[in-house]
Amino acid sequence: MISRINSARRAVGDDGDQQRLIRTVPRKGVRFVGDVEPVERSADTAPSFRQHGFLADADLNQQVRYCRSRDGVRLAYATVGSGPPILQSAHWLSHLEYDWELPIARYRLLDLAKDYSLVRYDARGNGLSDWDAGDMSFDAWVSDMETVVDAAGLDRFPVLGISQSVPVSIAYAVRHPDRVSCLILYGGFAAGRNKRPDATAADRERMAAIRTLIRLGWGSEHPTFRQMFTSQMMPTATREQADAFNELQRLSASADCAVRYFDSTGEFDVRHLLPLVKVPTLVMHVRDDANVPIALGREIAAGIPDAQFVALPGKNHILLEQDPGIPRFSSELKSFVRQHV
Repeated sequence: MISRINSARRAVGDDGDQQRLIRTVPRKGVRFVGDVEPVERSADTAPSFRQHGFLADADLNQQVRYCRSRDGVRLAYATVGSGPPILQSAHWLSHLEYDWELPIARYRLLDLAKDYSLVRYDARGNGLSDWDAGDMSFDAWVSDMETVVDAAGLDRFPVLGISQSVPVSIAYAVRHPDRVSCLILYGGFAAGRNKRPDATAADRERMAAIRTLIRLGWGSEHPTFRQMFTSQMMPTATREQADAFNELQRLSASADCAVRYFDSTGEFDVRHLLPLVKVPTLVMHVRDDANVPIALGREIAAGIPDAQFVALPGKNHILLEQDPGIPRFSSELKSFVRQHV
């Protein structure tokens, strides 16, 4: 599917004429959904389009660019919105373009882009970044964050870490306290599943089974295998939201990349770094998160000096537009950033 989208986008190319935006609709294939207008770009800038119906309603124009990691991996990063900068560190299951089309992340991106210049990037092996990256280690993730920050010309800025990008954000803040004005950490953990002392034999057996399902079924046209992850991450999702997330899993990474992500994040461990965080930190977590238990968020807040902790109502690991914790997530984040700009 992603190859069809990419080839179609290449076809609209550089002739300067107004073209049509192609969107993949879950279970319905490719659809034309609106006009796009090529915008001016430099030699190191990827083609960028004003997307009517997605970004134009908010008068936004996302610019996607590329940079090279220290080991030569091509990383895609994007800037959208206006105002002071805020960096969202990369997490598994993202796609800089497709995120805007999903009824999952779009509302949150629009909310941030209204008040900030939002900088995001796709992790190596994910989204618009290179899928064939050799190194998927924790150090590579942190180094990629350093590369994107420099390429985007960021000076001092808040960092938003979500899920498995939380430990990466913590490590970056410890390395570069002069550049991070504050940390906002949502739904994260300090120790990956393989490093947690309370993991049982049953837990390890279940993780081994999940790894096998990823390897066998991630790239399948049928979403049965991927629905398992969707049910864990967003148990109260609507059918439309669940279908879209199933499709995002397939579009954002290959089965091989997904297995390597699963293995890599299981080995993350920044517990020793928590006392070394010197920047103001806000930790938020959903109370009944079945994918990453709230106890892991509390562990982060307890380990970082003077960190604030906010428990949000709800059950979904991935916050959805209808979730009861959404208004507070937005207000707490923006209030915290205002205090520390």
